[in-house]
Amino acid sequence: MERVALMNLHYLAASAFFIVGVKGLSHPRTAVRGNLMAGIGMLIACFAVLMGQHAVDLGVLALCVAVGSAIGGGMALRVRMTGMPQLVAVFNGFGGAASALVAAAAMMEVMTSSATIGTQMLVAGIASAVIGAVTFTGSLVAFGKLAQLLPRGVTRALGRRQLTVIAGLTCVATIAWAATSPSTVSVWSMVAAASLFGIVAVMPVGGADMPVVISLLNSYSGLAAAATGFVLGNNALIIAGSLVGASGAILTTIMCRAMNRSLVSVLIGGKTVSATGEGEDIYEGNITRTSADEVAMLLDAAQRVVIVPGYGMAVAQAQHAASNLAQLLNERGVEVEYGIHPVAGRMPGHMNVLLAEADVPYDVLRDMDQINPTFAQTDIAIVIGANDVVNPLAQQDPNSPIAGMPILEVGRARTVVVIKRSLSPGFAGVPNPLFTADNTLMLFDDGRKALQDLVTATKGN
Repeated sequence: MERVALMNLHYLAASAFFIVGVKGLSHPRTAVRGNLMAGIGMLIACFAVLMGQHAVDLGVLALCVAVGSAIGGGMALRVRMTGMPQLVAVFNGFGGAASALVAAAAMMEVMTSSATIGTQMLVAGIASAVIGAVTFTGSLVAFGKLAQLLPRGVTRALGRRQLTVIAGLTCVATIAWAATSPSTVSVWSMVAAASLFGIVAVMPVGGADMPVVISLLNSYSGLAAAATGFVLGNNALIIAGSLVGASGAILTTIMCRAMNRSLVSVLIGGKTVSATGEGEDIYEGNITRTSADEVAMLLDAAQRVVIVPGYGMAVAQAQHAASNLAQLLNERGVEVEYGIHPVAGRMPGHMNVLLAEADVPYDVLRDMDQINPTFAQTDIAIVIGANDVVNPLAQQDPNSPIAGMPILEVGRARTVVVIKRSLSPGFAGVPNPLFTADNTLMLFDDGRKALQDLVTATKGN
């Protein structure tokens, strides 16, 4: 009895750390501390479980912590920010897989002992196994799409919606089978059907919607963990899973509203891409090229500049160069702000994390609703590697795959400077008429090199 009380006390402490950690993650200034607090809470929870069950001694536990810390630290140092969305997707998937396997194993253990599965274990076990399996395979598909390992045609396969319906009905049928006649065959059939449904459900999702899907899968992994907590009777797992599930669901809702899309429309998948070519063939040569020296002369007369970062900035690791340019302009009395689109990059908050890494002050970051009304009073908008989030087709073409998605209206600025390596389309695969606008100048180069050249040219003026 004392051991149970001591475990619950540890769970209470861990839960407090979880809550404080999630609160810290709500603001860039406190995010690092919040992440550390949540990690300490998880360490306390793991310690309570293992020591409470007398599973391992302190020496083995310390060894496990050291090995895990070494692996985590190595990944943190090796994985680039451009690969962080893929890493998050994989983490979501592994969390879902762990929940599904633990729940299924717990149900198997009861069935092999000839005991009757209680209602709570049956319902929670099925929920955990199904949600966890969907999260695992769905996250693997998300990883493949983000890493561009899956060909674009796979996401536009004929009859994809019919396949989704068939896979969903199969999943429902196996759930009913496992609920009414729980057995090894029915439970693992249910897991297999849920795994197939995860693949089919995420496959048609368009590239521009991928940050929403990552957020949703993160919520799924939390719900699966919470359900596993009910299976095992573990209070800490229930609380931690509920926090992750709720925060992920809230973030998904916020992002859908920001994109003016419903979650159903995101999951069903967008319209077929209508682009017929790549590069300059799409734009018929109607572009105006520029150089760092020409842009520096424009900046010399500017009073207000807005920098719009995109995935290309992450690829080029250009956030530090962008920050250097902004500091140089600030020293000359130029007002500089950053326009952040909620789905810029490949995961929620991608641009915020990059700019925080470059010590960009948080108070100059503006979200879409704040920055759009100010573009008309902006002398120069510098777009660094962004494409879909500044594409006017979202407002102009109702048949576009990104139709209805709110964009950063950089075209309203007096001059738009777009820094890109080429004229290739963005992740959504559609051309961008902004590049041919009369007030747009194209600076073709690697993002970091272009900004470094721009800093040098600006200093020379």
